Order: sequence, then structure tokens, then C-alpha cells
Amino acid sequence: MSDLTLTVNGERRTVDVAPETTLLELLRERLELTGAKSGCEVGDCGACTVLVDGRAVNACLMLASQAAGRDVLTIEGLANRERLHPVQQAFEELAALQCGFCGPGMIMSAVALLDENPQPSAAEIRDALAGNLCRCTGYTKMVAAVEEAAQRLREQAMRRPA
Repeated sequence: MSDLTLTVNGERRTVDVAPETTLLELLRERLELTGAKSGCEVGDCGACTVLVDGRAVNACLMLASQAAGRDVLTIEGLANRERLHPVQQAFEELAALQCGFCGPGMIMSAVALLDENPQPSAAEIRDALAGNLCRCTGYTKMVAAVEEAAQRLREQAMRRPA
């Protein structure tokens, strides 16, 4: 066991972890942030997607120790009490999810894409979401939700003072 310090959802945290602990285990079991789901545990489903230093990663494949000193953003840290993040809002309004199991991973992958590319094509959106599996939908509404969120984020950016 060793101390690990990282920033999770804007809060600096120090946790004692075993060397074999994955980031997903740390988030779910030690920090009680259960939004990232444990699906396949081999990096195929994307249910555990979180952002580490702004990049989408499968938390089941990353050791907690690899997150030392880094910024981790989970679905719990995406919104604030007053309003949802535009990606979350668009997913809700367009009914892009059914059971919701894949939702946090899908949304976090979409956020990473839009942070990097504010005006993605439908093909780029599909590519960004390709690592996230959904057994309930045909992905069409998810792509539409990301397109809608991209539009909203661009409009927000234009309204900000220079």
C-alpha cells in the first residue's frame, strides 16, 4: 500500500492504495464515485470512461498509480447543482439513452471529443463513440445529441466576452 495523490473532479485527494488497484476500483470503491461503470473490465465496452488530463481513458485498464498527480474528471464532476453540462442536457432532451448503463462513458467520450474538436462531423462523432458499446440503442440519437451539444457549446462560446 502507498499514498496516491490526484485531483478528482477538482478536489485534491490522497488515498492509500495497493499497487494493483485500477483507477476504476479507486473511483468506485474508495472514493464512492460510481458513475463510471464496471462492464467488461478489459477495455472493450467503454462503460468506465473518465477523463484524465482531458483525455478519455478506460479506467478499468489504468492503474490508479498512473493517475498520480493528474486531473481526473468523472460524470459526477461534469455538472453543477444548477445545471447539467450541455452534453448531458442534449442526451436527456433527445432521449439518447435507454437503460443508462453506457451513458456516463458515452457522455465522457463526447465531452473529450468536443473539448478537442468543437465542430465534429457525424463520422468523427461516431469514431469518438466507437469505444463505447450500447446494447439498447442504434446510436443515432447519441450522435444527434453530440451534434446538438456541439452547437450549444459553440453558441455559449460566442456569447462569452472576449
